[in-house]
Amino acid sequence: MVLLVAKISKLYSKLENLHHHSQTEALLASFEGFESQVSNHLIKFQSLGLKILSFSWIHQLFELISLVNKAFARLVVEIEYPASKWESSSIDEYLKYSLNLLDFFNSISSSLSHLAQAKLSLSHGVSLEEKSSSLGLKNLKPIQPFKPNNKKKDLVKEKVKDGSSLSCKEEVIHHALMVMESLSYWVCGVVLCGLSSDDEIYFEVRNLAIGYVKVSSFTRLESSVYEFVVEKKNGVKEVKEVNDSLAKLVDAISDEKSYDDEAEDLRKKLGVFEAMLEGFGKEVDHLFNEVLSGRNQLINGFRH
Repeated sequence: MVLLVAKISKLYSKLENLHHHSQTEALLASFEGFESQVSNHLIKFQSLGLKILSFSWIHQLFELISLVNKAFARLVVEIEYPASKWESSSIDEYLKYSLNLLDFFNSISSSLSHLAQAKLSLSHGVSLEEKSSSLGLKNLKPIQPFKPNNKKKDLVKEKVKDGSSLSCKEEVIHHALMVMESLSYWVCGVVLCGLSSDDEIYFEVRNLAIGYVKVSSFTRLESSVYEFVVEKKNGVKEVKEVNDSLAKLVDAISDEKSYDDEAEDLRKKLGVFEAMLEGFGKEVDHLFNEVLSGRNQLINGFRH
């Protein structure tokens, strides 16, 4: 009888270990699926072939934040581990992440507002030029970079854990959160680097993203951006095009030459620039509201 009990106990233990091993493999597969979705979004973005730090490139890059957030939400549903079951460390991390994102979005909005105001002043200068070349010349000033007042953010500080060693739902969610968080910060850093020509925030988030986002598609993208920034090519491409067009107009006016073509070229570029500012501004506002809503839902869920 004792021998029989011992055999049953041993068999039960083996079944327990087998079940745990099977569950761990399923969790790892879910996490790898999340990474695969992130990678696919990055590959699709790069396949667009847009010029780095052009407005179109920045706009499409920014949309990655929403896509990665949705991939994370699908992972939460797939492994059946809603926020109500998370440990306090993951909840705190998510709340910190959403707050940092909102702060980043405010900085991006400030940069866009500066560019919109600079564009308005330049358009006014062009209209004055039609009445008086000397009066217009005084108001034709190039668009200058604007550095928003970015306060130091409390970004991820914990050590990077190997994704292959995850063994429970909490670890999977927490690690996926770190991937989402660091990649979103990186996107915001790159966007601000382009809009404000300030690379400080980019370098602050770069190492963080490299540590957590292990997919090769990100490595390739990050390498291209890094090369662009270190060569001091940061700054939105369309801003440079507007300023170059402005310089040609100013030269023509100063040399007392006919400048109708130069003035018309600048008007067209300003029109395109305005449309891009408005389109991207709406996207930033939309994602701000989306993140704020998700954050409030999480907080309200724990109050009830």
